[in-house]
Amino acid sequence: MSRFINGASRGARVLSVLGLCGTVSAIAPLYAADPHMMAPRVPAEEIQQARALTSPLPGSPEIIEKGKALYEGKGSCVTCHGTTGHGDGPGAAGLDPSPRNFHHHGFWRHRTEGEIFWVIKHGSPGTGMIGFGSILSDEEMWAIMQYERSFAGGQGRGGHMGRGGMGRMGPRGPEGGMESPGRPCCDDESR
Repeated sequence: MSRFINGASRGARVLSVLGLCGTVSAIAPLYAADPHMMAPRVPAEEIQQARALTSPLPGSPEIIEKGKALYEGKGSCVTCHGTTGHGDGPGAAGLDPSPRNFHHHGFWRHRTEGEIFWVIKHGSPGTGMIGFGSILSDEEMWAIMQYERSFAGGQGRGGHMGRGGMGRMGPRGPEGGMESPGRPCCDDESR
């Protein structure tokens, strides 16, 4: 009888392991789609200058609407990033890495608005993202960025996105990566 129980337990363990492997196999592609979400796309020699850039435009529905018109038209962002900002536009097929998914909170929380502006203007080395500095004005690029940020439903608008990004990783506090100077980590805006 104990042989039967041990055999059944072993069988159950094997099935459990196989089930876990199947679950991991199903979930892994979701995380592997952009393994470098937190890695900056601005070259190291330009990152400090890019992080210092701030939008001259006020956050307003009018600016977001202007950004939407540019995103879908002159900027042609929709081609790769898709109409809904999920990175699934018709031009996305075959791009490696895939175009950014603007709904992903990690995208907005791990970079400053200046870094995003820099990538729109100059492109993103190692990706299919070309620079639009010769096509769009600075004001148009800032408007597009505000529209793209609207896809995230408010993510990144707290202490993480704004002016200082994530800062250096370390303990909580100023320069600690989880708070911006003068702004607590988990205020109502950043949740």
